[in-house]
Amino acid sequence: MKVNIHENFDGMTLEDMLKSLHVPKKELHFLRMSKDITINGEQAPLNAPIHTGDAVVLPDTGAESQYKPSYRTCDVLYEDRYLAVLFKPRGVKTHPNQMNETNTLMNHAVYTIESDYLEPVHRLDQETKGVILIAKNPLVKKMLDHMLSERDIKRTYIARVDTKKRLEPQTIDAPIAKNPKERNKYHVTAKGKDAVTHVIESRVSPEYCELEIELETGRTHQIRVHLAHVGFPVIGDPLYGSSTLRDLQLFSYRIEFIHPLLQKTVRVELDKETL
Repeated sequence: MKVNIHENFDGMTLEDMLKSLHVPKKELHFLRMSKDITINGEQAPLNAPIHTGDAVVLPDTGAESQYKPSYRTCDVLYEDRYLAVLFKPRGVKTHPNQMNETNTLMNHAVYTIESDYLEPVHRLDQETKGVILIAKNPLVKKMLDHMLSERDIKRTYIARVDTKKRLEPQTIDAPIAKNPKERNKYHVTAKGKDAVTHVIESRVSPEYCELEIELETGRTHQIRVHLAHVGFPVIGDPLYGSSTLRDLQLFSYRIEFIHPLLQKTVRVELDKETL
């Protein structure tokens, strides 16, 4: 992996920079033992000092993705050498559940993007469409995983619910677990994992109320379960609502974060007119 050192890391050692980006101990040990690190073309140890503009090359950890190419392209909304933001259509899985599957977003991604390593940082339900973040390097994946767990990656969704009433901004804090009585469903239960959904604002149209939602946690079906729990299931949801059509009106609308290596704001937002 090639990195040009940002001024925010000037004067640090390479190891301290990677620690500040929360690269795990296992990967740091691998790099500490490596003889393949270079700074400005010269071999260097992991504890070497770095300065703004230095060209650093870190060796490949050997991790490769195993997804089979689908021979279908996907829409790339943002890409650099470290990560990409893709558009996931409705009805397409984020990744295969079995390695012989070839019609998921990650299968399309490995056909579209030239990289030996591509892995999703988060996931979307099959019937949810919108933006999704993927890592193009295993070290970057570790950085982004930590950012996601610390809520440093802001994910905004739009959900349409069947009411003409404007919902007040609110936080739905209700733990979620698999429903033992209904296959493939989740429910709110005190025995579940913490789940927090923020309804930021709402807009009423002649046909529905459109909610802007931010996730604090990312449990399976979280938005769908939480909105059904408060009495406003997402339109087109046959699992948690009364819809008989597979037309889920839930969209991963925007993602925003500070790029761990480029140290710039990455913000990708869909055009609402296309939802």
